[in-house]
Amino acid sequence: MAHGTTGEKPGTLVEGGRFRIETDSMGAVRVPNERLWGAQTQRSLHHFSIGDDRMPQAVYRAYGIVKKAAARVNADLGRLAKDKAELIDRAADEVIAGKHTHEFPLFVWQTGSGTQSNMNVNEVIANRAIQIVGGTLGSQSPVHPNDHVNMSQSSNDTFPAAMHVAVVLELANHLVPSIEALVKVLWARARDWVDVVKIGRTHLQDATPLTVGQEWSGYATQMEDALAEVKRAMERLYPLAAGGTAVGTGITAPADFGERIAKEIARLTSHPFVTARNKFAAIGSLDPMVSVSSALRGLAVPLIKIANDVRWLGCGPRAGLHELNLPANEPGSSIMPGKVNPTQEEAVVMVGIQVIGNDTAVGFAGSQGNFELNAMRPIILKNVLHSSTILADVCDRWREHSLEQITLDRSRIDRYVGESLMLVTALSPVIGYDRAAHIAHEAHSKGMTLRDAALASGHVTAEQFDEVVVPRSMVGNPRKDVGLEK
Repeated sequence: MAHGTTGEKPGTLVEGGRFRIETDSMGAVRVPNERLWGAQTQRSLHHFSIGDDRMPQAVYRAYGIVKKAAARVNADLGRLAKDKAELIDRAADEVIAGKHTHEFPLFVWQTGSGTQSNMNVNEVIANRAIQIVGGTLGSQSPVHPNDHVNMSQSSNDTFPAAMHVAVVLELANHLVPSIEALVKVLWARARDWVDVVKIGRTHLQDATPLTVGQEWSGYATQMEDALAEVKRAMERLYPLAAGGTAVGTGITAPADFGERIAKEIARLTSHPFVTARNKFAAIGSLDPMVSVSSALRGLAVPLIKIANDVRWLGCGPRAGLHELNLPANEPGSSIMPGKVNPTQEEAVVMVGIQVIGNDTAVGFAGSQGNFELNAMRPIILKNVLHSSTILADVCDRWREHSLEQITLDRSRIDRYVGESLMLVTALSPVIGYDRAAHIAHEAHSKGMTLRDAALASGHVTAEQFDEVVVPRSMVGNPRKDVGLEK
């Protein structure tokens, strides 16, 4: 990292105009002249070049909303000149729109408070505001990154506020619609196949019958319930730390700044953000983010279960269960011609595993708050956003490229029903559990049909067997189970 020499003024061009001098409280730093960021961003790039994990762009768009709201509130309170507030507002709008993504290069692995990302936003907005009025980049005039863009704020209260805004927008605009669309397809499949009787399986062994529709109604309900938990967890993100400044006392901010900025963020986002009732908890912990991560894990668990069921039910086509015909999206083998694999389902399982891993990191990081600050914010934010994004994307791809195209192998399903030994369960109330069990064992060991074994036992007549052992009568009320009847 190249430092400026004593006497070089902020904004001074050096090395033939390739760099300019930017300053912060620690002195001068050379910054590439084509960039809008300033000294603190440059320092962070130097000290925290760790891996390839960059702070998600969603964070900066959310931070743009926070800075825009703060400028408006400060102007309304008479603390910030109207012309400076308008410049900050314009520059923040560009950040919100994603026009300066290349100006936010910082790594996730930085100060745990998120201070460097906050200053990255402050510097970019300040320099862009200066640029709008034709000023000198790096001069910090007429807009200063700390004095004006960061007015009434601290990284300690604005970073968690930006965290909440970023995650709420990601959940509301991306994940929730994706899961709702997935649930809709699961229910559609359940209703399409409501009357198709199949053999159930417990412990991976044959069990009593149900319908394919009933089975898929279970999948749809699992996902509905998991989504409801995500929505409940999202409500914990509406209270914002903004206004608490450094440790929760609100030092340097007007008394009602928290209420005002939360109201403005709510107006800008159309989400019901409010000021946190206790800023010490809002700054000293990240419990709401941990709750959201836990809910995302709760979403991953049924996704893994359902995807595994689908790939098992589609396994074959000759030597497996093959009750489902899965779409052939791409060649499945580089050596075996004609092989097709359940690739969409495999992707779902892998994403679910990653989300569970992300949640483990989030939970541990959430426990690492010390005194008035949890300094593990970047890893928590990165993992929660990552989990939400990949869950939404994989659900969209799974729905589009598999679930909407799956068909039933009716001949295989019907064959399994006809060959099942567990239909003997219907005889148990008639001839008793032990006799029914003996019939099933005899049929299996001697390779007989269940009917032949039952008649050979002498415990049931042909008429009795045919009247009692009717698969369709053993599945309850499937049309009610899938919502077609009340």
